[in-house]
Amino acid sequence: MGSPPLDRSLFPALDPWAYLNAAHTGTPPTPVVQAMTAAAERQARLGSESCDGSEAAIEEVRRQAAALLGVPATDVAFVKNTTEGMGFVASGLDWCPGERVLVPDGEFPSTAYPWVALEGRGVVVDRPPPDGLTEAIASGPPPKVVATSWVQAGRGWRADLAALADACHDAGALLCVDAVQGLGVIPAVLAAWGVDFAAASSFKWLLGPEGAGVLFVQGEHLDRLRVLEPGWNSVADRDAYDDRTVALDPTARRLEGGTLNTAGILGLGAGLDLLMAAGIDRIWAHADALCDRLVGGLTAAGATVLSDRSPAHRSAIVSFTVPGRDPVDVRDSLFAEGVVCSARAGGVRVAPHGYSTEDDVDRLAAVIARLTR
Repeated sequence: MGSPPLDRSLFPALDPWAYLNAAHTGTPPTPVVQAMTAAAERQARLGSESCDGSEAAIEEVRRQAAALLGVPATDVAFVKNTTEGMGFVASGLDWCPGERVLVPDGEFPSTAYPWVALEGRGVVVDRPPPDGLTEAIASGPPPKVVATSWVQAGRGWRADLAALADACHDAGALLCVDAVQGLGVIPAVLAAWGVDFAAASSFKWLLGPEGAGVLFVQGEHLDRLRVLEPGWNSVADRDAYDDRTVALDPTARRLEGGTLNTAGILGLGAGLDLLMAAGIDRIWAHADALCDRLVGGLTAAGATVLSDRSPAHRSAIVSFTVPGRDPVDVRDSLFAEGVVCSARAGGVRVAPHGYSTEDDVDRLAAVIARLTR
């Protein structure tokens, strides 16, 4: 396979570990830590004078994030995490009792809860299986919104967003996507696919820190969202502190409200620098090949692979079980051997990234082979 597309020497956590847990929490590379440290040090030295110097850098990160998402920069807002982004959409839209939302069964809480909370306002939330969304759209009253993960967190099933967007729009519905388990490892062109809204945190596949994320709102939908946290940073003229009229910024920046997490956003930018330099196509090819190799090793060891590895629905997540063994115990056994992964959705979840190697996945498979003897 050759060298990993992401330079392993930049990731301190890779020295002791076979780190295969990007779907849980990434391991921030040294440039991310340096960017965040520099931002904090600049504020410590310059105080208020550091603010103007950060604005251009933040806008560059917005452009980078937009390029990764495949959307215009004017349609991108910074949020603190996926949950906040999904909540801004769910609670920002107007709702009437009886309107319908589709959320796949088994969704991660960040994707499900903002919509389930609408049931208290009379909204009907239906929960079809992830692979049954298209059929559910055509069954019953047309939904107002379909909210789904691009890649399901538990077992890594990947939705065909272009086909799903077509089905949504044919029914007059909007498509809102939790992109956190795909963005940064799988190429994305959300605007071309027809996605209406999407959110993602930076601390998984984007190599960034906790407390920073992105929200995409297709420009034509901006005025459909009530701004839930209006503040000085929401308006077109951010320096008009004595103006009490709320003249919202015409871009997605209206959703940012107050002062941003500058250090976190600049850390995200450093992670995006590495991803874009390596190339998302190359990262995806590498991670996909590692997953194929892992599946082969697990199957040979007698494990059962739970993830759909078909070309249309595969992702960089592989879930498996070991006969007669609890997934939590298997995870703990792997950790004792220096292999980091998670127990999720009734299986052991493995998530290699662009810094992972064949040795990492072979190390995991070797531990499983010993457990099944």
